[in-house]
Amino acid sequence: MSEKETRESGGSPEASGVTVSDIQELIRRKEEIEAQIKANYDVLESKGIGMNEPLVDCEGYPRADVDLYQVRTARHNIVCLQNDHKAVMKQVEEALHQLHARDKEKQARDLAEARKEAMSHGLGQSQDLSPAQAFAIVNSISPGSPASIAGLQVADEIVEFGSVNTQNFQSLQNIGTVVQHSEGKPLNVTVIRRGEKYQLRLVPTRWAGKGLLGCNIIPLQR
Repeated sequence: MSEKETRESGGSPEASGVTVSDIQELIRRKEEIEAQIKANYDVLESKGIGMNEPLVDCEGYPRADVDLYQVRTARHNIVCLQNDHKAVMKQVEEALHQLHARDKEKQARDLAEARKEAMSHGLGQSQDLSPAQAFAIVNSISPGSPASIAGLQVADEIVEFGSVNTQNFQSLQNIGTVVQHSEGKPLNVTVIRRGEKYQLRLVPTRWAGKGLLGCNIIPLQR
């Protein structure tokens, strides 16, 4: 297959939208060319000759120990096929680049749309839904503790504590489990303080006092 045929059959990947199937077809053609190159090299090897050995003897006469027609044909085929292979590899590279660029653009568009929808949904929630319900309350905090450093205050009503919220809260053991698995890692804590909602970052840490938080939390009775 000549370079002209490669161009005519495949065309430049920039000419139209590249698909995964297009790339698979290019790779199939690449492997087909590689197989043909190997077959021609096998012909040369069977004759005990490579690409560069002279085909005339020391006196300038055609060598009688090789099939000159087969050797010349195989060498010519290899040169043409290597050019075809180089062209197809360039097409594969361009197609992959175009496909990745298009995927990146699509991801950016999807992300922008998701953010827009989330903002719209969030605005709708703030207007239409009642505030989230608290499930626990802070009744004591030790000075210098991780809870104190995070800004937690006595009487803060807890709406979310890491992955624990009103929907899945069953007992204080839920909070204890989250704390044990989050030592040294920041936890998002949402509280209601005097009617206002606050977002805090609490890092359960070993300190001079007892426990990893340095505060006491009790279930909120309503």
